[in-house]
Amino acid sequence: MEEYHNWQCYGNSHRFSFCQYPFIISIAAKKVIIQRDSEQQMISIARQSLVDKVSRRQKPDMNMLFLNVKVRRTHLVSDSLDELARKRADLKKKLKVTFVGEAGLDMGGLTKEWFLLLIRQIFHPDYGMFTYHKDSHCHWFSSFKCDNYSEFRLVGALMGLAVYNSITLDIRFPPCCYKKLLSPPIVPCDHNTLVGICDVTLDDLFQIMPELAHGLSELLSYEGNVEEDFYSTFQVFQEEFGVIKSYNLKPNGDKIPVTNQNRKEYVQLYVDFLLNKSIYKQFAAFYYGFHSVCASYALLLLRPEEVEILVCGSPELDMSALQRSTQYEGYQKTDLTIRYFWDVVLGFSLDLQKKLLHFATGSDRVPVGGMADLNFKISKSDTSTNWLPVAHTCFNQLCLPPYKNKKELKQKLIIGISNAEGFGLE
Repeated sequence: MEEYHNWQCYGNSHRFSFCQYPFIISIAAKKVIIQRDSEQQMISIARQSLVDKVSRRQKPDMNMLFLNVKVRRTHLVSDSLDELARKRADLKKKLKVTFVGEAGLDMGGLTKEWFLLLIRQIFHPDYGMFTYHKDSHCHWFSSFKCDNYSEFRLVGALMGLAVYNSITLDIRFPPCCYKKLLSPPIVPCDHNTLVGICDVTLDDLFQIMPELAHGLSELLSYEGNVEEDFYSTFQVFQEEFGVIKSYNLKPNGDKIPVTNQNRKEYVQLYVDFLLNKSIYKQFAAFYYGFHSVCASYALLLLRPEEVEILVCGSPELDMSALQRSTQYEGYQKTDLTIRYFWDVVLGFSLDLQKKLLHFATGSDRVPVGGMADLNFKISKSDTSTNWLPVAHTCFNQLCLPPYKNKKELKQKLIIGISNAEGFGLE
């Protein structure tokens, strides 16, 4: 951190800093820098709120030290949008979430669930903000024009809040998205400067729309007469709400035929249109949302793929690694119940293993430092073996009754992890 602060202070002077060469710094070290930088910003913002209250002779309130988000489960997206818009000045405070009508106290678990449910709802195809591409298993921004792009800003802010509060999200954006998010890594002072625009290639399109990219690749390698055989112009078509709309890739594009000589230009303009121009307003709102929370010189240290890991964690589950790093309370790792537990879990399908991880930690993704970073704990629950397991997602803790046999443990565990939404039972 001292190295990072010296780099911030001396900037482009001739003084040497390792931060001038971020490729030699590990992603784990960069995560520590971003977390500490976030913590210091949180403390600074909270301290300023306290000073402001005292200077106005008002009684300080603990709630002013946090970004308090209150939402109803039935109006999750609209309530979240309203709360984040009203509390824009508080985005850099520690996040605390309350579900209206529920008794859960947020020590981290409610925050994780809020992120999970909100992301699931926003990315649902029926919502219309993002298009899911089955071939590439990723989401991309919908190019449909709308009057208000504030919900894209919300998604950007959510991603920023996740990084800022060290939460991993199950978001499936292509690598190109993170490249655009760092274009530029620091928000420009001039609001007329374009943001989220980067150099894109056919390789970037392959990661989102492989079928279309393959067709364009065939066009580039075609050995016949392109103009006569393809009969295309510098005009492309997109369907929007059932209506086919045309767009010129360059002035008078509808009158310019694609030929063997200009096909490279056509492909480049088409890719740029799909990944930059057609979604500019959507992505700009997303960009500003992310940077409204995550604005930091630490972003200069990151490559696009590292931003992706910080946001999403890793989807690769290594349950054997989790077994090695698990701590126990009331149990020994040699106890019969624990041996039953790991026999069952290691035999689970990937889907059930993800459900277990989500049940116990609030997320089915693995943080940057691997399974050991979860600090997963299994505690002995002195309750009847008729009870289901209980999780404290705030502390990544699983409370397990001493089940008498493997069959009973497996049955109760599957019921518990398959019904894991909400805090407290009515």
